[in-house]
Amino acid sequence: MSQVIDPNIHESWKQHLFDEFQQPYFHALRSFLKTEKQQDQEVFPSGERIFAAFDTTPFDAVKVVIIGQDPYHGPGQANGLCFSVNPDVDVPPSLKNIFKEIHSDLELPIPDHGDLTSWAEQGVLLLNATLTVRARTAGSHQKKGWESFTDSVIHLIDEQHSGVVFLLWGNYAKKKAEFINTERHHVLSSAHPSPLAASKGFFGCKHFSQANDLLTAQGKDPIDWAI
Repeated sequence: MSQVIDPNIHESWKQHLFDEFQQPYFHALRSFLKTEKQQDQEVFPSGERIFAAFDTTPFDAVKVVIIGQDPYHGPGQANGLCFSVNPDVDVPPSLKNIFKEIHSDLELPIPDHGDLTSWAEQGVLLLNATLTVRARTAGSHQKKGWESFTDSVIHLIDEQHSGVVFLLWGNYAKKKAEFINTERHHVLSSAHPSPLAASKGFFGCKHFSQANDLLTAQGKDPIDWAI
């Protein structure tokens, strides 16, 4: 897991997170990931993609934050951006529902693939609270240190940015609101887009048009949500 020691991460993030990588909890996390590898456990995403959200969206470019929970745990699914999969992978159910809401909200066509890299390149930080997972075992890397790291990331954005739009879908993501100063930032929350919850408030939330309205009101470029 050399990538965890020297992660693929944009230089702007390295400057802000250097001290975080030296924290005892992060050393413990690194040891845990090494042990997983030594025990021949398959871990997703691949090492070079663990910090893909930070490498694709520079710190100064962050305009919107979408918070997921875990990476996908099926083979070939996780690509380091929450809710996203590579173009050759079937679109997962939650992402299908996200696309349905975008279609309803903005009348954009529903994509035939689930690669959200274009969002990340426009300033949408696609952040999972836990950045790794053991293959086929949901939640297996929770409470190993990742949450401390990503909570620190949210704190950092909260303190050093203004006007960021946070999209919090589902109860897990909504808990992160306690780290966000709503006098400086915007929080839009709803039910999770999963098939079990989407009809309880995600469908019809219009978060994508609302996010763009909030950005343009600040003189920022809106996000092109088309894939």
